[in-house]
Amino acid sequence: MTVRELVDRTGLTVLVLPDGDHEVSGVYAGDLLSWVMGRAKESQAFVTIMTNINVLAVTALLDLSCVIICEDAEVPPELIRSAEEKGINLLRSDAPEYETCVRLSSVL
Repeated sequence: MTVRELVDRTGLTVLVLPDGDHEVSGVYAGDLLSWVMGRAKESQAFVTIMTNINVLAVTALLDLSCVIICEDAEVPPELIRSAEEKGINLLRSDAPEYETCVRLSSVL
């Protein structure tokens, strides 16, 4: 499934979608970036409440399919701008991380 298809099937809000055709191989949820960096796998969707710039660095390093910011957390304009510049798919969910993961797992 692609990120674009994931958005269509789950109702996630698109903040930036420069690579909607990126395949999604699964989901990894976490808020401790060093932990995510050591455990997430390529092409997984990264589910978090973190909104600092380092989220994008981890996403790019691991070639994750997208970042999904949960709980309608405020996303700073500089994060959106940087995601656009780096070509990283950035999405938002109004639900908590657990509920977002359940929703994602039901379509993957």
